[in-house]
Amino acid sequence: MEPENVELEEEKAPGKFTKGVLEWAEEIIGAVVIITVIFTFFARVISVQGASMEPNYIEGDRVLIVGTPFGVQQGDVVIIANVLEEPIIKRVIATEGQVVDIDNEAGAVVVDGKPVDDSQFGVANGITGLPYSSFPTLDFPQTVPEGCVFVLGDNRPISKDSRYREVGMVDERNILGKAVLFLFPFSKFGAAH
Repeated sequence: MEPENVELEEEKAPGKFTKGVLEWAEEIIGAVVIITVIFTFFARVISVQGASMEPNYIEGDRVLIVGTPFGVQQGDVVIIANVLEEPIIKRVIATEGQVVDIDNEAGAVVVDGKPVDDSQFGVANGITGLPYSSFPTLDFPQTVPEGCVFVLGDNRPISKDSRYREVGMVDERNILGKAVLFLFPFSKFGAAH
């Protein structure tokens, strides 16, 4: 009788192994689905293109962006689509209802009558002026319309941003997300600013 019991145990063993593998596969597939949903609808990794956000964001930096269901605020760095040919990365300087002006003598952007302290964003003060370009610019002062934001690049002399009519006031529906985390290079790993 003992040999028969051994055979039964051997037959059950592959069933337990298969069940274990299926449970692991189910959990892995579930995790992949959750990660896919998160990275499709809530978060993305982008690679910075161009020099318009230097010195804070350098071409090739990889940044995690998340959606903006609660809107954006001054200082947020956002990725914008449907404005130029390619998505652009810019900093929010003013939100709906705020009045924006450019003080060319001081090289400052003025929001609601107060110069913006660009040093809080890691940018030198006194570098904002109307761009020297043949591209048409907005006339200032401007009031940011409802549902829109005014954005500038950190590298103001070369940034194509809300000062240009081609970009203008950005509809918040065109914001793909805001930068929250530097992923690469590893020397910059941490919260995005």
